[in-house]
Amino acid sequence: MGIPHFLALTLLLAAGDALAQAQDEVRLMFEQYIHAENDHNLATVGQALQDSKDMLWVAPRGAPVWGRDTVMQELTKRYQGTWKLEPEMPALKVTVYSDNVARVIVPINYTLDAGGNRERYLVQQTYVRTPVGWRISTIVPAPLPAP
Repeated sequence: MGIPHFLALTLLLAAGDALAQAQDEVRLMFEQYIHAENDHNLATVGQALQDSKDMLWVAPRGAPVWGRDTVMQELTKRYQGTWKLEPEMPALKVTVYSDNVARVIVPINYTLDAGGNRERYLVQQTYVRTPVGWRISTIVPAPLPAP
């Protein structure tokens, strides 16, 4: 193997390692976010969200909510009642598009009321890398039929 081939192989391996590392980081951020949501821990949820007026959250059966501060206000209301997220982790897909953008897609069962009624959604989250790490910039659910 000549030097140019060796360098190309080395670069490919390094790119693969960087991709795997980004996927692991995004997956970990997603897991921390879900735990914080289920604990109704507003401070930790707020840290997971991109600090931007362009941050978008669409709640199940809800209207679009723009901006982290407005999202936090809406979550404060929802946390007054029953609110639990149960992602189907084996179906989780993390796609890294660049050094700074990734997407998570996962089916999630939402418990939205005290009666324990659950609704199933396919949730898409877009992550952006910021100076303080990966942050969620969009959360958009699409209804799914029950399994």
